[in-house]
Amino acid sequence: MDKHLVRRQKLGKLLAEAGHQAFFASTPVTMDYFSGFGEDGSERFMVMAINQAGDIELFCPALSVNQAVRCGLSQARGYADGVSLDADFREFAANWNLKSVAIDDEMRGGQVLRLQGLMPGASLVAGSKLAGQVMRTKCGDELADLHEAGHQADTAYKNILNVLKPGLTEEQVARDLSEFMAEAGGRPTFGIIAAGPNGAEPHHHTDKTVLETGQVVIMDFGCNHDGYNSDITRTIALGEPEAEADKVYEVVYAAHMAARAKIRPGVTAGEVDKAARDVIEQAGYGEYFVHRTGHGLGMRVHEEPNIMPGSDEVLQVGDCFSIEPGIYIPGRFGVRIENIVTVTDTGHESFNDDPPAKLPRI
Repeated sequence: MDKHLVRRQKLGKLLAEAGHQAFFASTPVTMDYFSGFGEDGSERFMVMAINQAGDIELFCPALSVNQAVRCGLSQARGYADGVSLDADFREFAANWNLKSVAIDDEMRGGQVLRLQGLMPGASLVAGSKLAGQVMRTKCGDELADLHEAGHQADTAYKNILNVLKPGLTEEQVARDLSEFMAEAGGRPTFGIIAAGPNGAEPHHHTDKTVLETGQVVIMDFGCNHDGYNSDITRTIALGEPEAEADKVYEVVYAAHMAARAKIRPGVTAGEVDKAARDVIEQAGYGEYFVHRTGHGLGMRVHEEPNIMPGSDEVLQVGDCFSIEPGIYIPGRFGVRIENIVTVTDTGHESFNDDPPAKLPRI
């Protein structure tokens, strides 16, 4: 059976259980996952409706119809600029008896307002959690693509160690990493380089800061392979860092490995987070660990499940997510270590090489 139909039928079952007649996909990633067609409608109206049986109705700009048909959506309804689709959409909504509809959380506000006008008797609810429950569990080609994306990131990391040196700027390092990921066959998607005090900002905006001897440097980067992403973080020192840096790195490494040791089917995401958090808190750095331990990853860099405090989300075989504890000491430095893993029958498997146990020197 077609994998997209299987996915839609899984979604349809969740819709029925939640009391929704349909799910409206509007982003390229969600539409692609459930149909094989993924295109951004931008300011134009674009809705892919999926019902409880897994049937599709696509409303799209006329300029997208040919691509939709090539992807197997022979009944795509295309509308030229200036031509109203309102009457057709109202008729469709009546035929499907739409009273409660789950929608992409990322749907544009203007499109949500338009839908409310076209279906005044229907409730629109955030639906990405439902779609995420289908998207989170990977198998077959999805796992292979994630493995390859992880390998491409690993290769870029090994190559950057050969050119990393004081005097380069954060932006130069980010460009070099992008080139190395591309050379390895990936499509670079992001790169955060944070040197010295900038490393205390978990989502530092890479800038023209010059790398200096003695600094601790965080490198968080990733690429896309056939629609699936990598996301890796490594921390290194340029020469000899301040004395506490080695201790902090070893604490973060221990937290990273403690979280990974906890992973297996049936464990909750909150238990995995707690395993990492306990190590950092017991070492006296709890106030400097300011984010969740991890996030799901697949066609999106951030998706279900979230590995965060108190989560009762039960891990399943095929779940894929990051393990990335960190310690960030304002004005001084930060340390984060991140691998992407998948849950297996007996524990987990990493898509990345294991990180070094001691803070590497360059």
